[in-house]
Amino acid sequence: MGAEKTDATADHTSKGEFSDVSGHDGESLQGPSRYTLQRKLKNRHIAMISIGGVIGTGLFVGTANSLSYGGPIGLLLGYIVMGTIVYCVMISLGEMVAYLPIPGGHIKLAERFVDPAFSFAMGWNYWYDWAIGSPAEIAAAALLINYWNYTVNDSVWVVICLAVVVAINMLGAGAYGEAEFIFASIKVITITGLIILGIIIDLGGGPNRDRIGFRYWKNPGPFVQYNGIQGAKGRFLGWWAVLIQAAFSFIGTEIVAIAAGEAKNPRHTLPKAIRRVYIRILLFYIGGTLVIGLLVPSNNPLLVLNSGTAQSPFVIAIETAGIKFLPSIINACLLTSAWSNSSSSLYTASRAIHGLAASGNAPKIFLKTTRNGLPYVAVLFTAIFSFLAFMAVSKGAGSVFNWLSDMTSVAGLMTWFGISVTYLRFYKGMQVQGIDRKTLPYYTNLQPYAAWWGVVSTITICFFSGWSVFLEGSWNTATFVTNYILFITWPILYFGARLYYGTKPIAAADMDFKRDIAEIVADSYEEPPPKNKMEAFWQWLM
Repeated sequence: MGAEKTDATADHTSKGEFSDVSGHDGESLQGPSRYTLQRKLKNRHIAMISIGGVIGTGLFVGTANSLSYGGPIGLLLGYIVMGTIVYCVMISLGEMVAYLPIPGGHIKLAERFVDPAFSFAMGWNYWYDWAIGSPAEIAAAALLINYWNYTVNDSVWVVICLAVVVAINMLGAGAYGEAEFIFASIKVITITGLIILGIIIDLGGGPNRDRIGFRYWKNPGPFVQYNGIQGAKGRFLGWWAVLIQAAFSFIGTEIVAIAAGEAKNPRHTLPKAIRRVYIRILLFYIGGTLVIGLLVPSNNPLLVLNSGTAQSPFVIAIETAGIKFLPSIINACLLTSAWSNSSSSLYTASRAIHGLAASGNAPKIFLKTTRNGLPYVAVLFTAIFSFLAFMAVSKGAGSVFNWLSDMTSVAGLMTWFGISVTYLRFYKGMQVQGIDRKTLPYYTNLQPYAAWWGVVSTITICFFSGWSVFLEGSWNTATFVTNYILFITWPILYFGARLYYGTKPIAAADMDFKRDIAEIVADSYEEPPPKNKMEAFWQWLM
């Protein structure tokens, strides 16, 4: 497959800051900098990146805090609400990237349909989101390893995890896709097995023969009175506290947009991946949280992640049921999940900053790629920020995971906000220019209402994300900063870029729906028909 041309042409300002950089001078690692991203991700890579690529520590580990905050019903309702937001964001994103699967994903789409300054803010926010996400996952990995050994310093585990993650990404998109396919397969099998095992344990099928049923929904109860606040107010606050952690679990669902620029046959693979989002939400997230709420009481002390003895709720349940050896096996699977998510974070952040450079919003050095299409400068620069995971050495892996996951959650919510706003402008442009959305590779009848739900819900959750620090006697500077730094930085980036570059929102009549279409169509092809039932099943699955 030939090299994908970098989309860097735009109608920008007189200052020329958002200029075409596709013909920049310089040398790559193996030759001229003309080498760009290439379409190396196959159908099965995109399928697994979409279905299992971001199932990870948020669901396996972060739900411990959520259960202790909201109780089993609060946990379940929080994930259901967040699931509706994610679904609405993804069908909005899916309609755009299936039509225009370009390098930079939604960052470049924001430049084309909203405002170059909006793309600037959205791009740096997205890079920050994933650059911080990688050390968060590495801290979670250290927390999981502590299950077996408390005596070894966390810095050892951080170094090992970091080395594996950087190595995978430096081998290129093909190697990342293969590694992610394997890791994601392990995660999908693990979470499916855990849900089935959880149901068996709940019904009394464990070695201790204890039929749990809905016992913990009665005692200690379906909800937690957050911070000791009684009545409906305490229960509501407990449920609200679940939302920000639930966001961390779902963050990364949009990664298929960034991978679109390196996907083979994108107009076939991307709609297929988007249509399966609801399966992951219902089966893995809703099913997983339901089982967790059945098996573990919300007052279990091992659920508190900054306690130094925290464990995954699944591991707690299996140990309580008296199943020997399996907790260690499950913990090992969860560890590969943390590795996988850290690798995904580094991959996504590096492609985000490459897209920023393609728009002139980041130094041109980040456009440098090897002959095989690896943006090595972007990868190495972003990997530097993974060293934040070393904070786990002095502050404890659980506390660092909480801080970094909060920052990632808010940044991710702001990304979803940006995607929803971009879709509303995309939708308006289609209307004004008389383009029938039914002719697109993917569309739904839920628009534009789904996008509006995405806009309103994400900004509301971000605004109230750090509310707990304002409770009497609960002020915590670290919590305040990690929850609000991105919420405050976004408008500064946007309006600062508008003032500096002199940009303005793009009128619906002036939106460009034609550029890159010829190349995208040339990269699309009909999948060969299956030769037998096994191939037919594999095509359906992948």
